[in-house]
Amino acid sequence: MSTAVIVPIDPEAARSQPMCNPMRRGSLTDCAEGQDRIVGSCPALQSTLQQARIVAPTDSTVVIYGETGTGKELFAGLIHELSRRSAGPFIRLNCAAIPEGLLESELFGHEKGAFTSAIAQRVGRFEAANHGTLFLDEIGDIPFNLQAKLLRVLQEQEFERLGSARTIRVDVRVIAATNRDLARLVEEKTFRMDLFYRLNVFPITLPPLRERREDIPRLTRHFIDDAAQRMQRPIRTIAPEAMQALMDHSWPGNVRELQNCIERAVILSQDGVLRVPPFPPTRYVAGMPFGGTLEDVERDHILQVLGETGWVLGGSAGAARRLGLPRTTLIAKMKKLGVRGARLSGGTRASQPVSPNRPAMALPSYA
Repeated sequence: MSTAVIVPIDPEAARSQPMCNPMRRGSLTDCAEGQDRIVGSCPALQSTLQQARIVAPTDSTVVIYGETGTGKELFAGLIHELSRRSAGPFIRLNCAAIPEGLLESELFGHEKGAFTSAIAQRVGRFEAANHGTLFLDEIGDIPFNLQAKLLRVLQEQEFERLGSARTIRVDVRVIAATNRDLARLVEEKTFRMDLFYRLNVFPITLPPLRERREDIPRLTRHFIDDAAQRMQRPIRTIAPEAMQALMDHSWPGNVRELQNCIERAVILSQDGVLRVPPFPPTRYVAGMPFGGTLEDVERDHILQVLGETGWVLGGSAGAARRLGLPRTTLIAKMKKLGVRGARLSGGTRASQPVSPNRPAMALPSYA
């Protein structure tokens, strides 16, 4: 079986940078070395790679948008390694993974005694990233009360540790990432407008895997090679029905889901032939924009089921039965979400939900 083709961003950089441990090659997380390579050649991916090449030599702030599992941290590492700061540190922080009360200390550090559990001085991530790059993942989840302090360090490159009056100056490039729509958060007044414009200097949007299906065979071969080597389970061929299943799947978890799927398939393969286990049921709605709210997801799912049931609510084949809800509960939910006019008793049909964030959608007519 042929191994996957790896597409380098920059051949010169590829020769000058150390290679990543082959046991970690292609990983979407925690591999800071050798990230000058990306698997895939579809136009959408190549466009994002070109944007990374253009912005990398500058010190401009970058925001990487993309759904979960598309490789935002990998792209941040690529930009760092192609920058003039490549010899400096590449420091990561997931803003959503740190409790709100500790995030300020993680960013800026603290002095001994600054708060009850501060038993020693701690250097924050900005200080640790001096002369390098700080990658702030899930930037859309940073608490509102910390956003002003983050804006200051982005603009002035200076801050104070918690419990200290001494100003520390740093030289740090920030790359942020999010699976949310920051512009919408600004409209909702949960994200500062000035911070948004300070961060959003050079936005890059990574395509979801469903929009780059032509890369699935190459990614599959790459992940097979990696998993088979680690587990010492040679895979000679891929069953045709397995590849078809991979091509047909919607991949809500994107490349990370594909990687996990292939690893699971390699574990289960006993005769050198890769077979893909059945995919679990998913309520993912293809085409829903990343960063959708829970209300968006609920509205879209109800609309999908209404479409499948001919926009009829009641009866054994109605949407209420399909959704596992009492008919009255479904009617209440539809009113709350702005879905009006469904055939509550077989007479009229539904209309598109009223929402300023959604374009009008033509509905089918029923006799």
